[in-house]
Amino acid sequence: MDLQALVACGQALPSNPRLVALLLGELGRPEPELRKISQLFGADPALAMRLLQLGNAEHRDDARGVISIAQALALLPTAALRTLAGQAAADSGPNAAPGLALPQFWRYSQQVARLARALAASVRLHRAVAYAAGLVHAIGELVLHAGRQQDMAALNREAGCCDPRRARWQQRLLGVSYAEVGAALAQRWGLPVPLVDALRWQLAPFDNRVYEPLAGLVHLAAWRARAQEAGFHERELATSFPAEVGLALGLDIDMVLQQDPIDWGGASV
Repeated sequence: MDLQALVACGQALPSNPRLVALLLGELGRPEPELRKISQLFGADPALAMRLLQLGNAEHRDDARGVISIAQALALLPTAALRTLAGQAAADSGPNAAPGLALPQFWRYSQQVARLARALAASVRLHRAVAYAAGLVHAIGELVLHAGRQQDMAALNREAGCCDPRRARWQQRLLGVSYAEVGAALAQRWGLPVPLVDALRWQLAPFDNRVYEPLAGLVHLAAWRARAQEAGFHERELATSFPAEVGLALGLDIDMVLQQDPIDWGGASV
């Protein structure tokens, strides 16, 4: 299966059923609360990805593109959000991504988003954009589980969804990583170029012809989140820290580790 055929499997991305139910309930109220809606979209990578797709499809005249959750919500009517949530409910059954530990994947994705937002303040990148990029950075995992189920089942036995070796093993087994797949999906769905580039080059930010700082930021946030999940001790943190990426952003290991990924609720997502 080539990359474009694989990306076609991304039309049905599973979301957290509980969050989808809460979203449908809130959108069904006479006057939905924007803060709650923002919190729910900002807690699930597939919901956020759908939202960004819809925002960019509905507002093609904006040359800059719709690149954050808050921006998309400000532009889209409630009726469109209801339709989106209804489709998400249909695609989020119990076996939507067989073999993938979805609760861990959702928790990890949100942690990367929070870390990216916290780090963005130190490098003068837009916090809401950093949050969105961090939240959807591993969306390619859902596509791979839809299109290459057997291969992904074998990989999951060797390296869990938060394993630092994950992308390398995917490249070896599948010839493609979640980063490439996620970028191809974002491009197919018409997301802005900076976000597409951040997804595509997040594993190797300097391989891009034109360096995208957002890719470096996501790289650092994902490194820290995976290190936390793996329980790295001090020596492992020191030896695995991507120092060159940090240097390009003016961040050393202490600055990255000291960032507090506070859950700021729906603010600035």
